[in-house]
Amino acid sequence: MIRVLITGANGFVGRTVVDSLLASNYSVKAAVRNRVNSLPESVIQIEIGDLSETTDWADTFVDIDIVIHTAARVHIMDDDVADPLKEFRKVNVQATHDLASKAAADGVKRFIFLSSIKVNGESTKLNHPFKASDELFPTDPYGLSKYEAEKALLEIAKNSEMEVVIIRPPLVYGPGVKANFASMLKFMNKELPLPLGAIYNKRSFIALENLVSLITHCTCIEKTPRAANQIFLISDDEDVSTSELLKKVAKALGKKAWLIPIPVSIMSFLAKIIGKSDVANRLFSSLQADSSKARELLSWKPIITMDEQLKKTADAYLSEKNL
Repeated sequence: MIRVLITGANGFVGRTVVDSLLASNYSVKAAVRNRVNSLPESVIQIEIGDLSETTDWADTFVDIDIVIHTAARVHIMDDDVADPLKEFRKVNVQATHDLASKAAADGVKRFIFLSSIKVNGESTKLNHPFKASDELFPTDPYGLSKYEAEKALLEIAKNSEMEVVIIRPPLVYGPGVKANFASMLKFMNKELPLPLGAIYNKRSFIALENLVSLITHCTCIEKTPRAANQIFLISDDEDVSTSELLKKVAKALGKKAWLIPIPVSIMSFLAKIIGKSDVANRLFSSLQADSSKARELLSWKPIITMDEQLKKTADAYLSEKNL
């Protein structure tokens, strides 16, 4: 039986990883800030407090084969802390380093780290996706902190017997998704007209189920020996434009997409005037990820299509909305 410790077990990704591990008959421990009632009784919970503070991992890794680290200080729009990079480093760099160092010292075989495509950068040229081997250009505190965490982990792997697997996903969507994707569900469900009908970019996304399938796949060292100390970019392999995504979301909700074809140049100019250039860049630029390395080295492929995952996401949203 494979014995796994997961951080962020009660989060959007972590909770689904737990279900996947249990379905594979793994022994699962969860490092949680405080004990929660939402995890299955078979999951052993270890209370570790706030990762931004010093954590005593003590005997956490006794009899643990694999660590899956999904906990993080996530990207925050309009972050109001005095020094965002300092706060990101506390959790995403220092806590990750401390966790991995202790895991390596205690004989953990593999450490799976959920990083971010933001380590590569914020945008790509159309049909020129990021690759794991590309030169890196993290531009915000979140992306920089993930980059620094990756470097620390690879250094630990170089000086220990513990393998490290780094996964850089783009935006993850699925049932229970929050933030910008949840806002998009809300807008499309109201069938509001949007001036976003003439956007011809390409963006990669990753379905929650596809991401979790790769994470679970990497927990079996015997099946994935070539994953050791590698970095993987991951996506659904169904890159879409912003306009196409909005239409797909509307269809999943059973609604009609009212998209007005306003030229991007005009919208970009207006966004700059009102101080929303960052929002415009995310809507209009391309951000593609090449996941061929995961397919070739690990014999992995997506287990669900974008339309199928969007339907599950929409159904969950409508169900919650109608409660």
